[in-house]
Amino acid sequence: MIMRRILLWATAVVGGFVGLWAAVWPSSFYESFPGLGRVWIAVDGPFNEHLIRDVGALYLALAAASIAAAFTRGPESGRVVGVAWTVFGIPHLIYHAAQFGGMPIIDVIGNIIGLGGSVLLGLLLMLPGPRSRSPRSGSIIETKEDIA
Repeated sequence: MIMRRILLWATAVVGGFVGLWAAVWPSSFYESFPGLGRVWIAVDGPFNEHLIRDVGALYLALAAASIAAAFTRGPESGRVVGVAWTVFGIPHLIYHAAQFGGMPIIDVIGNIIGLGGSVLLGLLLMLPGPRSRSPRSGSIIETKEDIA
């Protein structure tokens, strides 16, 4: 349960960082995301404020779902949030992976780590909680996380 909450807070941080930047400061996001002198968005086509603000809103919605799930009991809401992050993250990663041509290797690695990391977090959130064996029967029993 603690691990799932850590994963949920990690997705909330990712979603909040990307979402706030894109939704509130779309020009800055376009010109300088991910920061530290790297540019990943502007190299992909002309500025489209509507699209960037929508992407920011999507990330904020994922962050809000992650935060809400972090405050709930039981694993179900975390698993649902994991599905959302994964369904968003896989096509997002595939698109960007197809656009790596001509990018400096540091940007390719950064994209793979950033986008792949989001997919990995989503997949980890979808995993069932740990199970333990009953001391009497040796059969698998559900943990509090699975029955809460």
